[in-house]
Amino acid sequence: MGFGLKQKKVVPFRTAGELDAMAAAGAVVGRALVAVRAAAAPGVSTLALDEVAEQVIRDAGAVPSFKGYHGFPGSICSSINDRVVHGIPSKDEVLGEGDLVSIDCGAILDGWHGDSAWTFGVGTIIEADRLLSEATRLSMEAGIAAMLAGNRLTDVSHAIELGTRAAEKEHGRPYGIVDGYGGHGIGRQMHMDPFLANEGAPGRGPKLVVGSVLAIEPMLTLGTTETATLDDDWTVVTTDGSRAAHWEHTVAVTEDGPRILTLRDE
Repeated sequence: MGFGLKQKKVVPFRTAGELDAMAAAGAVVGRALVAVRAAAAPGVSTLALDEVAEQVIRDAGAVPSFKGYHGFPGSICSSINDRVVHGIPSKDEVLGEGDLVSIDCGAILDGWHGDSAWTFGVGTIIEADRLLSEATRLSMEAGIAAMLAGNRLTDVSHAIELGTRAAEKEHGRPYGIVDGYGGHGIGRQMHMDPFLANEGAPGRGPKLVVGSVLAIEPMLTLGTTETATLDDDWTVVTTDGSRAAHWEHTVAVTEDGPRILTLRDE
């Protein structure tokens, strides 16, 4: 990123070559997520999923960015059912048929970070859970579409919110937009300013310019917008026990429109 007074008025930006380097890190994250989903089955522990992700990341010559981050022990965050984000992988947490699983993963390659998450079901899941995950994905995609030069930060926030409202209308039910959590700037650090809310009025905050990068990550629930953190000081859960979903991509603004830097080859 550049420095100086002018820089504060824009979302931090990268050169084309730096975006390619970030996309290489993002591709590692994408491969790790695909491998985790392939391994997710009833009877498999979340610690086993963590080991799958770490192996993919290290085999690529990259480093898991979550491991050791403020003391976090895993290479993924594995958040099951009512757990929203930051679930710690454990040998004692075993997947069951019908579970709704959110996996968040990050990797550092050549000093650049990739950060991405998705939600999927184990075996056959109920329709409400499937639609919740779809609504969260659609909200993310609406935010991605707003990653255009000249837009402001909260134009992306507003687009995410509108994506949620459109999904509510299509699905005929309300969703809770998790309060207090959102996306962020990313580059040579995983979490950088600015914070990106998942709702709000448009037209505010720093401008997006060609090369600006944000991690876009809506989190929706089937009920409340409120969360609590468990005694492990990491795991965030819904206060009403309702299920939650989390989708995330690292996205850049380019002259040709939004560029997803964490592509997955599904």
